[in-house]
Amino acid sequence: MPKQLLQRKSVDALTAIENSLKQTLTAKDLTLLGIGAVIGAGIFVLTGIAAAKYAGPAITISFVMAGVACALAALCYSELASMMPVSGSAYSYAYATMGELMAWIIGWDLVLEYALASSTVAIGWAGYLTSFMDTLGLHMPRYLTTAYLADPAAGFINLPAVVIVLLLTGLLVIGIRQSAIFNFVMVLIKLSVIVLFIAAGLGHVQTENWADFAPFGFGGILTGAGVIFFAYIGFDAVSTAAQEAVNPQKDVPFGIIASLAVCTLIYILVAGVLTGIISYKELNVAAPIALAVDHIGMSWLSPIIKIGAIAGLTSVMLVLLMGQSRIFFAMASDGLLPPLFADVHPQFRTPHLSTAIVGSAVALLAGFMPIEKLGELVSIGTLFAFVLVCGGVLLLRISHPEMERHFRCPASPYVPVGGILVCLSLMAGLPLDTWLRLFIWLLIGFGIYFGYGIKHSRLRQAG
Repeated sequence: MPKQLLQRKSVDALTAIENSLKQTLTAKDLTLLGIGAVIGAGIFVLTGIAAAKYAGPAITISFVMAGVACALAALCYSELASMMPVSGSAYSYAYATMGELMAWIIGWDLVLEYALASSTVAIGWAGYLTSFMDTLGLHMPRYLTTAYLADPAAGFINLPAVVIVLLLTGLLVIGIRQSAIFNFVMVLIKLSVIVLFIAAGLGHVQTENWADFAPFGFGGILTGAGVIFFAYIGFDAVSTAAQEAVNPQKDVPFGIIASLAVCTLIYILVAGVLTGIISYKELNVAAPIALAVDHIGMSWLSPIIKIGAIAGLTSVMLVLLMGQSRIFFAMASDGLLPPLFADVHPQFRTPHLSTAIVGSAVALLAGFMPIEKLGELVSIGTLFAFVLVCGGVLLLRISHPEMERHFRCPASPYVPVGGILVCLSLMAGLPLDTWLRLFIWLLIGFGIYFGYGIKHSRLRQAG
């Protein structure tokens, strides 16, 4: 039995599967999907909180540190994506390098990154929408904008969060091309708003706000990097769209690296301008950028910032929902989940049932759960996935050195080893209760695997 659990799916078998999904995405589409997934809650919410509580103006260094950790993982993702252009992302990579049990673990773990993150972002989206409607004099009753578990006394359901998730789910069912076009519009809006904020704020930067640059020391900068790591979650979702790319071996690595580079640069610029406009001590609020524009007397810009935040969070949800449904599609294709998750719509050529089930579950979580409970597991799940992807590059360099790699991770083994160490160090800094929840989540996953997946595994049946 232990030997069977470590049975690997060959890279040739992974790439030889007939592709039933529609291939329409270009390098530009994939880059925009990456930007759409990354720029959202991190830049519009977490930047101010991390600066106020942990890093001060040195939050710019925190963004660099988190960006380096993601860059190391991105280079490893790019090599594996060029070798295995399939929709399963880290799940498929683990299947080829570490065996079926580890593939199941990482596939189950990715639910924490994609599904729970989608629910978390949906709640943030609803908050920005409610705030924007308030500025227009349109007020929704609290029991329709607050989850019961968040406030049992006044809340019932977060209806805006439920509605937006279901609408995006419907869009993803209709087609990946339509989803990519919608994502392009959302990315264009939020990037325009961010550039407007940077341009408007540069003239109001007061360098004395940077005088106490690192008030909490290096430890605060490191903690800040762990906190705003959530801001980078999603760039790896580009790899889940590999089977829907026109030229996946080249375009997926380009999309991953280009989107991460653009987002890191934007984060650093926004953090620098934000902490230059207003003291970091005042930024512990849910909408720090809106606060900053009010501080410099540009109140007219505040509603525009909220529109940008709404657009940004919309594109994040879209890409994360797509990523989760594609991972379930890959797992079901291997027999580890029921076959309905691998069913492809005859007209739209999308995994419609998987998308509908994922969207419904995310909508329920967003509607009835508080945001802090959902966000606690997202970072540790993502870091765990990054560790395994970096390890997968090392293993495949040893086991399959002859395989063609359209993109090669540079400076191997140093980059993969560095990625493993950096991600493990960020995981080590997370609270003990987060580790406990991860352990419980994995135990639930083991129950499903040994109760269903191991009996229906196509690799095991073929063996």
